[in-house]
Amino acid sequence: MSLANGRHYLAIPGPSVIPDPVLQAMHRPAPNIYTGELVDITHGLVPDLKTIAGTSGHMAMYISNGHGLWEASLTNMVSRGDKVLVCLTGNFGVGWADVATRLGLEVETLDFGKHAPVDPAQLEAALRADTTHTIKAVMTVHVDTATSVRNDIAAMRKAIDAAGHPAVFAVDCIASLGCDRFEMDAWGVDVMIAASQKGLMTPPGMGFVWFSDKAFSEGKAANLRTPYWDWTTRAEPFHLYEYFDGTPPTHHIYGLRQAVDMILDEGLENVWARHATLAGAYWAAIDQWGSDGALRFNITDPAHRSHAVTTLNLGNGDGTRLRDWLTENLGITLGISLGFGAIGSDESHGYFRIGHMGHINAHMVLGIVGAIETSFTALDIPHGIGGSVAASSFLSQIGTQARVAPSENTGGCCG
Repeated sequence: MSLANGRHYLAIPGPSVIPDPVLQAMHRPAPNIYTGELVDITHGLVPDLKTIAGTSGHMAMYISNGHGLWEASLTNMVSRGDKVLVCLTGNFGVGWADVATRLGLEVETLDFGKHAPVDPAQLEAALRADTTHTIKAVMTVHVDTATSVRNDIAAMRKAIDAAGHPAVFAVDCIASLGCDRFEMDAWGVDVMIAASQKGLMTPPGMGFVWFSDKAFSEGKAANLRTPYWDWTTRAEPFHLYEYFDGTPPTHHIYGLRQAVDMILDEGLENVWARHATLAGAYWAAIDQWGSDGALRFNITDPAHRSHAVTTLNLGNGDGTRLRDWLTENLGITLGISLGFGAIGSDESHGYFRIGHMGHINAHMVLGIVGAIETSFTALDIPHGIGGSVAASSFLSQIGTQARVAPSENTGGCCG
């Protein structure tokens, strides 16, 4: 007998849980793509998505996943043969660097490993050494979905400024937008990318690039630009098709409109606080479980952990055993290891990831905590007792905290 029948819970770091109102918004006949409601909805999404990103700059929309956005951003920022500096903290920074290499760019990397964030001092030193300013862009990932590290983007901006370097600053926020605090303009980011399937709570298929006046101006000479990825017309369209260089992703637009409404109705400050609090409940349980046995955080310092995903190591192949048991018996899927050893290796089987992004609340977190605790017992995996109690106790202490009115935290930059 399996107890997995019923609604399956996909607790991976994206695609995230899709809210019922988003699914309902998408469940409709194909709309008119030339005039009417869909046109108005798409135009209305632009200022609201800028608000969520914290920018009054420009934005381009694509029918794409995150890998496509890596290419979209690069082809508009730089030219073939240009040099870019990529700060690596895990699997997805490596992926962006690989796209840059394959596009014919000269790629320099600063690799901070898989267990720590970018060190701004090392970034500053690397840029000071570039006395001729051959580096045209500095690139990093805000939250690496594989390692769950969260980089200090504001500190990196200060390092770039301290070095007096003119490089464009580009940040991948695919795993963090709508989960971890991110303020594009306030933090001095020139180019930012994100996709629909994580904190924006919409199925995979839409991607976004936000960019500053500086990036727009300097990118005009980019000779990598191709008709489809060119952000120029997409950022200033007249007709609906110009947003997408063709037929729009009709039903994604309806779903995204609903998801964005949900975020803004809750208020960005409240969204960020909810994610931080629910992450804290997971961490309280994990601290307790890790007091005995092999379970360890991949990122030991809570200040550098993502509020959207937590990467853990059990060792001895127990990460995969845990995931398989939860799927087969309790109807829960946790995230696989990414970037820790070759796929299928002993090292990779020791890691697993918990996604806690987007449409989540306290009872969903407590359910996963209880399920994981059950699996430890079922599989005879040594662990400290009382993780569920620790998570419950953590959440019980925040019940009286005040909610910030949405009107107080709409971003203040783009209305």
